[in-house]
Amino acid sequence: MSGNNAVQQPAATQAASGAPGRTDPRPTVNGETVEQTLARAQAAAQAKRLNEASGICADVLAATPDHPAALALQGIVAAMAGDPDRGVALLRRAIQLRPGNATWYAHLSSLCRTTYRMDEALAAGQESIRLDSSNPEHLVNLSLIFVDVDDRDRAMACLLRALGLKHDHADGHLAMAQNLLAMGDFDPGWMEYEWRNMTEAGKATMPAMTSAHWNGMKIPNGRLLLVGDQGYGDTIQFARYIPMAAERCQEVIVGCSAEMGPLLANIPGVKQYCHRWTDVPGHAAHCRLSSLPYLFRTQLDTIPAQIPYLKADPARIAHWRDRLAHTLPSGVKRVGLAWTGRPTHPNDRRRSLPLAQLASLADAGPAAFVSLQKPMPARDLETVARFPGMTDLSDELTDFGETAALMENLDLVITVDTSMGHLAGALGKPAWILIPKAADWRWMLDREDSPWYPSLRLFRQQKPGAWDEPMGKLRAALSRELAGSRAETVDAD
Repeated sequence: MSGNNAVQQPAATQAASGAPGRTDPRPTVNGETVEQTLARAQAAAQAKRLNEASGICADVLAATPDHPAALALQGIVAAMAGDPDRGVALLRRAIQLRPGNATWYAHLSSLCRTTYRMDEALAAGQESIRLDSSNPEHLVNLSLIFVDVDDRDRAMACLLRALGLKHDHADGHLAMAQNLLAMGDFDPGWMEYEWRNMTEAGKATMPAMTSAHWNGMKIPNGRLLLVGDQGYGDTIQFARYIPMAAERCQEVIVGCSAEMGPLLANIPGVKQYCHRWTDVPGHAAHCRLSSLPYLFRTQLDTIPAQIPYLKADPARIAHWRDRLAHTLPSGVKRVGLAWTGRPTHPNDRRRSLPLAQLASLADAGPAAFVSLQKPMPARDLETVARFPGMTDLSDELTDFGETAALMENLDLVITVDTSMGHLAGALGKPAWILIPKAADWRWMLDREDSPWYPSLRLFRQQKPGAWDEPMGKLRAALSRELAGSRAETVDAD
């Protein structure tokens, strides 16, 4: 739940509903009416049984070819299964056969946005509002498109209208927060950001808790549980607040993933970390790490910036120093690369790249490349060989502590918007990040630097899906960097 794309798309269960016109109940499929059959398909889609849902839709279309509601639902299921282009084609066909269904237009706008058809996304989103002007889901959906086309005033107008229609619309509040934080309006932004915990995805991040929600008060004789409740990058970003929280209680316990624990355990004030809920000891209060900026009333000029605030194990740093010295050429800069993130991240399609798309970096100048990728995508194994010195290290990068130790031996990190950028920034290592459009809120607007991480440099898309320009700028910057290091080496000789 960390990006501007985290707001949910219109529900799949609405695909065959809300028509003008209605499904003809007379045709049957295996003894059921078409409406009954599509209801089963909707239920299967809602439960993420996508093969089942697709098969049911196919049965309907075999019995009643070009059935609009079946086409629409089949398109939504195709997109859920990872084929948004097919989803767009099927939804277009459904709308052509039966115009006037606001929900189908909303789905079409979401899929066109996903596939960078921005003009069609905007037109379909606006049509969904024309047909159903009081639907908060469609208004939130349209706000995301306005963000993509740099019309944040209209995006905010959509969100205010959506929240007026449904005051407790958690996804709408989250989208509002992301816009406010991106624009640097932190006070209302943090307030709205607390609504992320009420989204469907946010509710699933923690079990029912029997301790109090921490409000920032001093607990001189009690434990405080701090929970890394979001993605790896978010946990790293907000871990800077742990020492501040530790000053207000007797003892801090951190709840986080096993991969993150060895890194966070070294933060001052942390007594222990737990990666299983059953191992968490008794505690007086709990707080999500992502709520700490709100509790500490963070402003743009008060972001805790004592860098580095994360440290790797010196013994592991030494291990990787020896390892790289034996495997990489000497006298050249070591450049770490990370090019894909977690596939389940709601923004992953926009941020991740195939390694081949970074191939121009391989001959930018004398350098040794080190993969920070875990896992290594199978599609990229052949391309790895094009980068001098680079091999698959994913089996050895057992946790973030190990990755941090490796990173401490690098001169530069180049990454897409993943946890590797956050880790480099928290360690104070120079790092360049390829930023998609629309950018995640934490990278703010139009900046090439970051107030959260002074050692980072941002290379931003100007149009959704268009990587050529930022890649060209990054490649040119790397060429200059490597040429400079070569000159230094010659002078030293």
